[in-house]
Amino acid sequence: MSLKSIELQIAIPKTFEAGKIAEQKQQQSQIAQQHANTSTEKQALKNQETVVESDPYAKLNPDDRQPDEQSGQQKKEKQEEEAQRVKHPFKGSFVDCSG
Repeated sequence: MSLKSIELQIAIPKTFEAGKIAEQKQQQSQIAQQHANTSTEKQALKNQETVVESDPYAKLNPDDRQPDEQSGQQKKEKQEEEAQRVKHPFKGSFVDCSG
């Protein structure tokens, strides 16, 4: 298949245009990749600096913390109070729907 001179006049500029377009697409993909990398790095830095989950004890001052003995006594007192609250024999156990 031989090309005539007229065909070469059209074909050669078209190859240059196609090469330029291919180069532009490649540059665009590189730019998009760089943008994705920078946003990922920013997100990683943000995640490192922010607190995801905190200890409930971290909010208390060291002076406000109670010894374990006192908290154990408080738990026992709460259990005793709950035990003293005896359920009423018939209140709340029957619902009258015949109204």
